[in-house]
Amino acid sequence: MAPESPLLGLVVVGVIAAARLIGELGCTPRIHSAAALAALAGIAPVAVSSGGRNGHRLNRGGNRRLNRTFHMIALSQLRCEPLAQAYYAKKRAEGKTGRSALRCLKRRLVDVVYRLLREQERVTASNGGPEKTLGPLLQPAA
Repeated sequence: MAPESPLLGLVVVGVIAAARLIGELGCTPRIHSAAALAALAGIAPVAVSSGGRNGHRLNRGGNRRLNRTFHMIALSQLRCEPLAQAYYAKKRAEGKTGRSALRCLKRRLVDVVYRLLREQERVTASNGGPEKTLGPLLQPAA
């Protein structure tokens, strides 16, 4: 992982969480949208309907390691980050349960992480590829 990874700029995202995200997704994600990343991680809700009722339920599929990483980041952000606390409080005020509000926060974090990874990919591409961002790590030994 390059030391200038934008994931490390997120509040409470440490080296281990960033490494897990990059390890599961790769340096340049193969995912075409934030919604696809949420589905891959099992964070996007699944639509269900029965008779005249329509709703959503928790997605039990997806990459569980990725889901756990987002869950731990969400819990830490809820503890330390005022913006996450305000978002959680807003969802609770809308009538969502604590678990449902936490799921919404995780989905919001997926959007942020996806945007950061795409920004990193754009910067890497404009620098001429990973060789320039990793510098001496990829240089041949003398």
